[in-house]
Amino acid sequence: MSTLLVIPARYASSRYPGKALVPLTGATGAKKTLIQRSWDAARQVSGIDRVVVATDDARIRDMAQGFGAEVVMTSDTCENGTERCAEAHDALGARFDIVVNLQGDAPLTPPWFVEALVAELEAHPTAEVATPVLRTNGRALAGFLEDRRAGRVGATTAVFGIEKQALYFSKEVIPHVTENFPPDADTPVFHHVGVYAYRPSALAAYPRWQAGPLERLEGLEQLRFLERERPVLCVEVDARGRQFWELNNPEDVSRIETMLAEMGIE
Repeated sequence: MSTLLVIPARYASSRYPGKALVPLTGATGAKKTLIQRSWDAARQVSGIDRVVVATDDARIRDMAQGFGAEVVMTSDTCENGTERCAEAHDALGARFDIVVNLQGDAPLTPPWFVEALVAELEAHPTAEVATPVLRTNGRALAGFLEDRRAGRVGATTAVFGIEKQALYFSKEVIPHVTENFPPDADTPVFHHVGVYAYRPSALAAYPRWQAGPLERLEGLEQLRFLERERPVLCVEVDARGRQFWELNNPEDVSRIETMLAEMGIE
């Protein structure tokens, strides 16, 4: 099956404008922009036929082309990364069997997260959308709760049924927990990793649907599928000891730089 990986990136982020061009210092002191580090992460994924950056901003286009990325220009009316992926897929002839959305603010995404999504769609022909979830340990959960107490919008969490179909995604920490967990102990809270794999039919339908009240309240694009009662398959992945975080707020820059240093990523 042919697979397209799209990195949607925009300049006018509501929470952190211009974050795609923010420099992040790696383990050796080298600085690379967020979009370049996301491109580097995408290039590590096996089984991908084509990788493109999709943007509506000339500054991001110029930066991406400068480090060798292929860029597809999309309109400034795209409401989110899924709509931008749909437009990019159309611009490339809508000829791929699977489209992956590796969002441009997740440079620490391990390649096997993406590979697991593609494998699940290949193994389940009726599945339309797949996204990874990562069981948190006590340390990660404490970080989520601290972000919420501080009023920061941090990680997204997910709950799903016994067949792994998503029930809900939220920027709040769900399910509600009152227990204190040791740092390395598993918890019942799953971190939703903002990566998606779509069948072209589901991706093409998405921009035609109006955003529903839950999507607008939470600011989570994947809720549009759930509000239309289209199933989203949650694929549990294993971090294999690797740290993971997304760049949502300015405070996340130092956190990600620390992780890059600890993992020895240049």
